[in-house]
Amino acid sequence: MRSRSALLITLALALLAVPLGAGAQPRGGIARVGTLALGGQERGVERGGPARLREGLRELGWVEGQNVLIEARFAEGQPERLRALAAELAGLPVDVIVAFGTAATRAARQTTTRIPIVMAAVGDPVGAGFVTSLPRPGGNITGFSLQFEIAPKWVELLKEAVPTLKKAVVISAEAGGSNAMRFGSMAEIAPRLGITLQETIVTRTEELDAVFAGRPDGVIIQPHPRIDEARVRMAGLALRHRVPAVAAFREYAEAGILLSYAPDLGALHQRASVYIDKLLKGAKPSDLPVEQPTKFELVINLKTAKALGLTIPPSVLARADEVIQ
Repeated sequence: MRSRSALLITLALALLAVPLGAGAQPRGGIARVGTLALGGQERGVERGGPARLREGLRELGWVEGQNVLIEARFAEGQPERLRALAAELAGLPVDVIVAFGTAATRAARQTTTRIPIVMAAVGDPVGAGFVTSLPRPGGNITGFSLQFEIAPKWVELLKEAVPTLKKAVVISAEAGGSNAMRFGSMAEIAPRLGITLQETIVTRTEELDAVFAGRPDGVIIQPHPRIDEARVRMAGLALRHRVPAVAAFREYAEAGILLSYAPDLGALHQRASVYIDKLLKGAKPSDLPVEQPTKFELVINLKTAKALGLTIPPSVLARADEVIQ
């Protein structure tokens, strides 16, 4: 009897030690999902991520407070805080970590190789070393890539909106990586449109003033959490110096930037709930292929266009998913 009891105890302990992604159920019947973002809870473009996750999870039968808890952590634009926040989530512990963006995914990866990580919108997950390939990611990371070739589209849209465009400044938060890839694709198409591009690396938001004060024909804003949080400031500078600008996410157009064009970030965040559901039910991250965006949106701020004295061509307006009056 003693040997049988010892065997049962050993088996029970072994089951408790199995990672959730290998088929175990959430502890106590309640799953715990951690979210990690470099941006701010109120200002970052990923601020709505946890809300969209909750919405998606509810549709899949995961109700917060009943069978799932969401632990949201925001670094408020301070990348040095990410590792500590990731460690905090791992220490709770959570069953899955959803990381918004490259910096958050890197911090989560450096913190744990056991807890499944769902990356929500990473520019180049293969180049960053997060996954082996998009179809078969390997390891404990899967999710959604922003590896899209839309940067040339920003140049084209700005040219269509401003036919006299000759010189444009590209704002990047850092050299190399996804920024370099996108700038290269823009530089390739620009001469065919009669445009000269100049890239400016902005490490502090105060440096943005000089970019717009230089009165270029146009500005192209590359996405980055530190830059994203300054979108209201850039919108004000663009209006003050009468500089048309194009950016990625719709939050920019809502803040007053002339144009935005990018994958629907909210849809990606909500789609992440499907992967969370699969992982909580026993799927392995290495078996879930990394998905790329399928839904894109063009938002035009017509109020800004009028303030800049621009007439947006009907052909561009007709393609818009939303026009802000």
